[in-house]
Amino acid sequence: MTSLDLPTHSLHYRIDGDADGKPWLTFCNSLGTDLHMWDEQAEALSSDFRILRYDLRGHGRSTSPGSRYALSDLGRDAIALFDSLGIAQTHFCGLSIGGLTGQWLGVHASERFNKIIVAATAAKIGTAESWATRIDAVRQKGIDSLTASTTERWFSPAFHVAEPNRVNRILESFAATSVDGYVGCCTALADADLRSEIGQIDKPLLAISGADDPVCRPADLRTIAAAVKHGRHVSLSGRHIINIESAKAFNDAIQAFLYQ
Repeated sequence: MTSLDLPTHSLHYRIDGDADGKPWLTFCNSLGTDLHMWDEQAEALSSDFRILRYDLRGHGRSTSPGSRYALSDLGRDAIALFDSLGIAQTHFCGLSIGGLTGQWLGVHASERFNKIIVAATAAKIGTAESWATRIDAVRQKGIDSLTASTTERWFSPAFHVAEPNRVNRILESFAATSVDGYVGCCTALADADLRSEIGQIDKPLLAISGADDPVCRPADLRTIAAAVKHGRHVSLSGRHIINIESAKAFNDAIQAFLYQ
């Protein structure tokens, strides 16, 4: 296991691709997943980029420093990882809370990035009340109690029927997420609101939505793209975990954007 030990927790990460001068591309996972949600992107893109994937604190093999985080904590985790690996600049791609982390980084650490991709996200995701309800459910009934509703939000019924193995793999990572890690990220989401700040992002940004995403709707991604000076938006077929449901189209969109 490759990990960065920080004062309060450790971050598990993985690097793919040859170290021969290729640009870095960093992927940040969504709530309740791990770095393997990006397997199809790593396979498709590692010949052109040196790919860094890491588990958010409290997710996958990363440990949890308690159960209350702020969005700034998640952003600083990424910067600490870049510093430890000597990464001066990288492209960044994050989905859901990973995309919100990408927005925070674009506002507060713009110099560390070339281009930013945010998928199935928003400048503010949900409400404090909805996240409090989610936290209570997890505390009282466990992560497994959310599996059915999570499946419905994340994948279209047609995809679930057509690709049960791919759906089940990511649901296994969901079930394995620590309660502290899940609750900590829910707390960060409850407090995070970048609507007044995202206009400060000065790097090219691509916002990718799932056309039928009930969590972060296409309008949320269009709003981000419109607020950023060099922003653009593309919508793909599918729901929330759009990088898996429309993997090829997602990879094509990334490549087209990064090579422009």
